Amino acid sequence: MLKSKFSLTLLVLCGVQAIAQPATPVVKPTLEIRAADKRGDAAKSLMLSAAVAGKRIVAVGERATVLLSDDGGAHYRQAQRVPVSSTLTGVSFVNEHLGWAVGHWGVILNTTDGGENWTVQRTDMSTDQPLLDVHFMDDQHGVAVGLWSLILYTQDGGKTWLKGDPPATDGARRFDLNLYHLFAGAVGELFASAEKGKILRSTDAGLSWAVIDTGYKGSLWSGILSRDGALLVGGLRGTILRSDDQGKTWQNLKTDSTSSVTGLSQLPDGRIVGAALDGVSLESKDGHNFSVKRSSEGDAFTWVGSMVDGQVVWMSRNGPVRLQR
Repeated sequence: MLKSKFSLTLLVLCGVQAIAQPATPVVKPTLEIRAADKRGDAAKSLMLSAAVAGKRIVAVGERATVLLSDDGGAHYRQAQRVPVSSTLTGVSFVNEHLGWAVGHWGVILNTTDGGENWTVQRTDMSTDQPLLDVHFMDDQHGVAVGLWSLILYTQDGGKTWLKGDPPATDGARRFDLNLYHLFAGAVGELFASAEKGKILRSTDAGLSWAVIDTGYKGSLWSGILSRDGALLVGGLRGTILRSDDQGKTWQNLKTDSTSSVTGLSQLPDGRIVGAALDGVSLESKDGHNFSVKRSSEGDAFTWVGSMVDGQVVWMSRNGPVRLQR
């Protein structure tokens, strides 16, 4: 009864206000692209991905923050110019100069000077369908993936981006799952990890895709192809899955952790490291057995990779982290 009275009172008040005031047209807010701000606390921002460009680390994250380090991660500074302010979620470099970054509002950025300055190649302000990762095979061929099975590919270095057509699965009319992470195979394949334990595989630089079903029901946020030819993918609640037969069968590896795995990387010495939430980092010498460590600060790790010399690079919700294992 009380709820009904409240609803009725609200309706009456709204009606009185409508009569007392002349009607005004509804003006929708105008979305606009503006450059990222320079901030003194940028190095403490949520960082979601990183890439190695020669001897430089290029990291991307919230509010279009792009951080650069030229000393192996000891110090970071902001890029000189980033022409958008939306969150950036993925970055890929093919050499020390040429790279791409993607993010919210369907943004795709390009740099030709190692991440100092960026230009816009694509945006889609009509719908906020974020791109979540990008991978370039060479300076001409690249793929970006994101929300609601969004797949884009380019064959001309990003001058034009075309929509890919993901395959249907499980009797559905179309594949309709979020695509989180891209990682390369050994002979030109490209893999995209997704929800509901699914992985997409392309052998033609993103033009067509096939579905791999791991049998797992949760989201897969990260993945690598190890040097011994095994597929490893990480996801919710500490899950790491391994396949030694190109995705036909899968083994659920024990990690003794329930922290979601956000990144996987193989170091030059063969070790495999994993980044996870709740300050958890993982390490394996054989790709089967993982040890778990928890940072004293409890950082939520979002990405892990390495420099050519083996220096491990970690990203977190509080910026880049120097973590000794």
